Amino acid sequence: MLHKIHFTPEHASELLKKIKPKIEKMAALKTLLDKKNFDVYTHEYFGGAGPNGTGEFPGEMEELVDIIKELDEMGILIKGINNGIIDFPAVRSNGEEVYLCWMLGERDIMYWHRIPDGFPGRTDMKEF
Repeated sequence: MLHKIHFTPEHASELLKKIKPKIEKMAALKTLLDKKNFDVYTHEYFGGAGPNGTGEFPGEMEELVDIIKELDEMGILIKGINNGIIDFPAVRSNGEEVYLCWMLGERDIMYWHRIPDGFPGRTDMKEF
């Protein structure tokens, strides 16, 4: 198994209700940082040290990192900051480790996918 923490569909769905505001905030912070020309992946401003020349991270980056750390500690995988794609590791009844997949705009966890298939391989939860 790749992951130590696994979620049942029911547990993931209940947890999602609690963390959905954090996912929304994560995506909003990424949008704000993009507008400030701050690259969250390289941790630097595009084209220089930053608008004030200090080279310090903007406050939004610190907040974004805190959210990502919190979700990571819960065992939730962040697959897309911009569009709020997250995965919950799970184990199917046949013993296969898979991901329960959700993204901003979806009402609940409605899809899962095999680990190597990624987002394009999302399958309806009816087949979980």
